[in-house]
Amino acid sequence: MESKKDLKQVFNEKGETLSPILPEEVKNFLVDIDGTICDDIPNEEPERMSTCLPYPDALKMVNKWYEEGHIITFFTSRTEEHREVSEIWLKKHNFKYHGLLMNKPRGGNYHWIDNHIVKATRFKGKFTDLVVKTKDIEVFDHD
Repeated sequence: MESKKDLKQVFNEKGETLSPILPEEVKNFLVDIDGTICDDIPNEEPERMSTCLPYPDALKMVNKWYEEGHIITFFTSRTEEHREVSEIWLKKHNFKYHGLLMNKPRGGNYHWIDNHIVKATRFKGKFTDLVVKTKDIEVFDHD
């Protein structure tokens, strides 16, 4: 993962230290596994996790982002008991990544609240380069 020297120190208006951030040109990609880089396999059918095939465009784009210097972390609803089969599968298919986070809440309809900028991209069948588009989003009303 990134080293401390890669993180930029940040301070608030009082001069107090805040959590450091990555350089602006580096993205911190959190990528789901099931239904995003391969077929959607529920935790109740773990035997399928080792035999499914990756989506070729997902493998290509994730590894491209990695080579460009971005941080790749897989974030999955698979449980800790599925960590080993997941790591073996990612290695078998040559995915390049920095981390694997297990136990993402199941059920979808995610609403991420964070003190850092979060950009969400819903996967709809094909990995490509990302493009900028303007869309309506929900925000906190500070008026």
